[in-house]
Amino acid sequence: MKVRADVAELLHAGLPDRTIARELHVDAKGVSAARVALGLPKAKPGRKPAATPEDLFWRRVKPTDDGHMEWTGHTSAGTPILRHGGQLHTAYRIAFHIANGRDPEGYALPSCGREHCTKPGHHEDRADRVREKRVNALYAGIFGTPE
Repeated sequence: MKVRADVAELLHAGLPDRTIARELHVDAKGVSAARVALGLPKAKPGRKPAATPEDLFWRRVKPTDDGHMEWTGHTSAGTPILRHGGQLHTAYRIAFHIANGRDPEGYALPSCGREHCTKPGHHEDRADRVREKRVNALYAGIFGTPE
């Protein structure tokens, strides 16, 4: 069975089948089948533990038709944000952490070319930007700058 990437991401994040179906506007039975195909256990019934910033992030993003994600939550000066544990977090920072398994150095910003994209894997931090500048400088030193 081929599993949609957005469904797989939310299943791996531990969300229940019905929540995923409601968020992504898909059939709950299809989500359950995807869970089985991925070999993931059923979501545990009963009271859920306190939400993590990642849980809150997944509840506030919506996939777009062009492979990105848009933010459905609050913004501050155009930046998608959420509050957890009395602190504000940017959706970019959380998406970077989801994709890279570490917190970003400095600001995490969309690098995919789509303004305000919140899809994990579509962001870079200061270290990535410095690395990209070095690579571009090396390339220009070897091959020259394009005209």
